[in-house]
Amino acid sequence: MKAALCQFDMKWEDKEANKRRIADMLSDCKCAAGIDWLVFSEMTLSGFTMNTAVSELDDSDRAFFSGLAAEYGINISYGGVEKGYNNLITLDRKGNRVNTYSKIHLYAFGGEDKHYNSGSKQEVFTLDGLRVMPAVCFDLRFPYLFWNKAKDVDVYVVIAAWPMRRSEQWMTLLRARAVENQAYCIGVDRVGLEGKIEYSGNSMCYDPLGKTVIDAGTAEGIYLADAPLDPALVAKTRERFPFIGERKNFPW
Repeated sequence: MKAALCQFDMKWEDKEANKRRIADMLSDCKCAAGIDWLVFSEMTLSGFTMNTAVSELDDSDRAFFSGLAAEYGINISYGGVEKGYNNLITLDRKGNRVNTYSKIHLYAFGGEDKHYNSGSKQEVFTLDGLRVMPAVCFDLRFPYLFWNKAKDVDVYVVIAAWPMRRSEQWMTLLRARAVENQAYCIGVDRVGLEGKIEYSGNSMCYDPLGKTVIDAGTAEGIYLADAPLDPALVAKTRERFPFIGERKNFPW
């Protein structure tokens, strides 16, 4: 399955403008026919806002992404708030919901915990034969989430609103999650300005050995992997280097 990462300069708290931008980007995308799975960043339509009245998804928002999935015949993962939870939502090629993950670690430094509910359950689901574990932004800093499910996962997908000034940490942590768990790790961030906060994108995909599969750099766009995500590579890597089985469960 070939993954594609969409990083764009979303308009702050303007869902309709962002829908138009996404639709235009897909329409203009020369690689659209090769996409199997398209991943967007955190709170895709609103930006990372504490204004829950704007970030909360409605039926028209959900219908927009379902329509894109069905029109292009692709799986889609996107971010949005539902019932006060900051979610990563995944749809199949017909636009049907496959999975919903609610962000477990809220970004208290930015006040997120005062406006949103914390999720309490990790998720693993199957998408076109790949075992996928979703995570959202600040979750990336807590490796135990990724360790917990490692043996059952082929690819981690992390959507984020991660500021440019910490972009090196973002890329380092994504690669670390891939290497330490011997799985693919996808990370999708936005570009552009949100008030005084600048975002550089740097959406990435690393393979189970930490090699770069996609490097979106800092420009707006849809970036398609040259090679498909291959669960056989995950299995081969873990067979050759059986490190996961050597982990110890220390008392905490």
